Amino acid sequence: MAKEAYITGVGQSEVGIRLPRHPLLLTLDAAKEAVAEAGLTLDQIDGVFSFPGKSHGYLAFSPVGTDEVIDALGIKSKWQMGALEQPAQLSAIGMAAWAVKEGICRHVLCFRTVYEAGGMADPAHYMPARSETVSGPSQWTSPFWATSAACWTAQYAARHVHKYGLTREQLGQIAINGSKNAMLNPRARAITKEELTLDKYMSARMISTPLCLYDCDRFSDASTVIIVSAGDALDEVKCEPIRIAAMAGSVDRYSWDQVEWPAAYDTGPDLWKRTDYTVNDVDMAQFYDGFAFLPITWLEGLGFCEKGEGGKFIEGGTRIARDGELPLNTSGGQLGSGRLHGFGFAHEAVTQLRGNGGDRQIPGDPKVAVASSGGGPMAAALLLTKD
Repeated sequence: MAKEAYITGVGQSEVGIRLPRHPLLLTLDAAKEAVAEAGLTLDQIDGVFSFPGKSHGYLAFSPVGTDEVIDALGIKSKWQMGALEQPAQLSAIGMAAWAVKEGICRHVLCFRTVYEAGGMADPAHYMPARSETVSGPSQWTSPFWATSAACWTAQYAARHVHKYGLTREQLGQIAINGSKNAMLNPRARAITKEELTLDKYMSARMISTPLCLYDCDRFSDASTVIIVSAGDALDEVKCEPIRIAAMAGSVDRYSWDQVEWPAAYDTGPDLWKRTDYTVNDVDMAQFYDGFAFLPITWLEGLGFCEKGEGGKFIEGGTRIARDGELPLNTSGGQLGSGRLHGFGFAHEAVTQLRGNGGDRQIPGDPKVAVASSGGGPMAAALLLTKD
């Protein structure tokens, strides 16, 4: 146990659209909730990790840095990290797990704060300046008019349509399932106000074929915080610890025309190499759904079904329903409960494993969950267990 890492506290701010509350204050709201749930005090926190750090070129995407949280909460940190050069969002939690396993820290505060809706309401302070040139990763997508992630995600989805027969009726089950679960999630009221039907989904305007409006998550404002604690520090916490049983990630080149498969297909097999658990042990899946096609890549990449069989796996929606074989995105996911950019999936997995899901709690006594983040060239996954 001493060399293990556990999630001991989770917290989440208000989730909304164009919230007037400053993003740093949203972060502090979530941090205080997570620390209190863990039964810790702020002076026991000795590490702060985030993804992707403060995004100075586009503050709405990531408006809060680790140093600001340390300063605002008076944390005496032994280690901090916030960088985009990680496999994907949940890799910040994975890095925190490494820190506590190595004895560098005892209790690490991990956070992800987004303010993209609020930023659009205040473009002078939060939105990027227009540029006549492209650089960085954009140079590999913008020349192909793939200025939105919807474009290159649709490329992967279109392959499934043409090669494996994925239908829009099948794909729609991701968004429909998300809306059903979101209707039971009090924090999702600003995002989902009525249940999505297949007829409404099928009649929605297309964004990038085969993705329609309801296949794309919505800019939101919120902060999510996860506390990661060392196994030999559990005597200091007052909540049920959830073990990080395994973690994996993968990064491929960020290029429109070179990457053959999303990174989930490399990350999935690596996750199972690091644990004795198998897909047959998993009680629920919390899969990144910035676009509805991405959970299909995780279902296939992690081995819940064969490559190309994801559409058939989710067909009709019963298998992924809260009372189904593999409950999926029980909070509503990003499509139903807001673009929390990955961290919401770890938050929901812990909530469900502790039996705190309220009206959306899955039946039985779930003990094993997989949470994932990312799509396209970057991906990260966590296997969380109650043992």
